[in-house]
Amino acid sequence: MDTNVEVVSAQLSATPISVDAAIAAVESDAAGAVVSFSGVVRNHDGGKDVTRLSYSAHPLALGVLSEIVGSLAQSTADPDGHPVRIWVAHRVGALEIGDPALVCAVASSHRAEAFELCSALVERIKAEVPIWKEQFFSDGSVEWVGAGNVPEQSPPENQ
Repeated sequence: MDTNVEVVSAQLSATPISVDAAIAAVESDAAGAVVSFSGVVRNHDGGKDVTRLSYSAHPLALGVLSEIVGSLAQSTADPDGHPVRIWVAHRVGALEIGDPALVCAVASSHRAEAFELCSALVERIKAEVPIWKEQFFSDGSVEWVGAGNVPEQSPPENQ
């Protein structure tokens, strides 16, 4: 990994996550820009009222998340040569309306790199990390929404 990128945190969390904590974790004297994203549980989807969500992660989801962060970190460089700092977490378990489900923060010397990396993190996490959302609607119906793909895993070798 590029020595000018510091992954402060890349985690799946069963406990609440905070954009304020993410920002505080990446801030530094060298950072001229701190960009954050907080994806929160909304009260509607597809014209229906949502009451709550639950996220489930494949056992390999944390590894996929770490690979994404590592891959993006390798392709990122701060124009001034100062460390780019990354913090990202996705919730698992039960969430209520307004709870943060995905939080990312990126600090860099300049805003362009911070915006670009934060956006790329969010897009790749949503597309690639095998986390599934179970939505509970006010009419009593439930819907599963897939995010990412199930990673290929080799079967364990017989010993």
